[in-house]
Amino acid sequence: MGYAWYMTLSSRNIFFKTGIIFTSLCFLVFLAASITVLPVYPSMETEIARRSGGFFQALTGRFLNANLYAVHVSMAVSVLYAFLTMILIYYFFEKTQSPEILFIAFFTVSFSFEEIRLLLPLGRMYDIPSLYLLMISRILLFGRYFGIFSLFAASVYAAGLEVQKQRNILLVISVATMVIALGVPIDTQTWDSSLNMINGYLSMFRLIEAGTFLITVISFLIAAWSRGSKEFVFISAGTALAFLGRNILLGADTWAGPIVGVLLLATGTWFICTKLHKVYLWL
Repeated sequence: MGYAWYMTLSSRNIFFKTGIIFTSLCFLVFLAASITVLPVYPSMETEIARRSGGFFQALTGRFLNANLYAVHVSMAVSVLYAFLTMILIYYFFEKTQSPEILFIAFFTVSFSFEEIRLLLPLGRMYDIPSLYLLMISRILLFGRYFGIFSLFAASVYAAGLEVQKQRNILLVISVATMVIALGVPIDTQTWDSSLNMINGYLSMFRLIEAGTFLITVISFLIAAWSRGSKEFVFISAGTALAFLGRNILLGADTWAGPIVGVLLLATGTWFICTKLHKVYLWL
């Protein structure tokens, strides 16, 4: 396997270490920005005109009012999850080669982008031009879809894609995500109760996410059958939990959201990492 096509163990570990540093810095920036934005939430709550989308939000929204402090906690949990999980991944896979774990790490790091939503309250306080709000909204979209496409790529590798194609897959994911992030119309004047700017084609992108979710889960099940390893069944279940937890956490606008979201996300990630480590431990 040529180096040009395949990431070595040492270079992959450098990425893991970089990811730990990056996510830790994101969390520190989030904590610093929190001091400024927390006082502005009560005044913003009176201006909420649209609740966050999603089945869980629709269900809890019938009984609970939107609370921007809960949204803030969901962002904090997302960034902290990225930091702690990168440490977990490095601990489990420092000496274990696994083509899937690189893409799972990308999925993990994508949660650190959630702190970008703080630019909305900061923009109200410091009169940040709408052009910058548009830019950060596109960065957030890129991070989110790069994350779910990375998890999808991990499942395809598990199902039998050649490891040599690793860098090509990264390029395809990056280009596809960039096209989505730059092509979606975004209304910088309208935001929902989870501090997300309203973007166009919501129904289409929910369909894309649902399709990616189903194919990812099924691909891990195919891996369990084709490779004769029951561990991939647990990884498939973990992936389903992680997807569900992710969607709840990123759209949370009540106190139920961050609690349920992080429990599902953390449990799913634990299944994925521990079972994947067991698969490759003796290889």
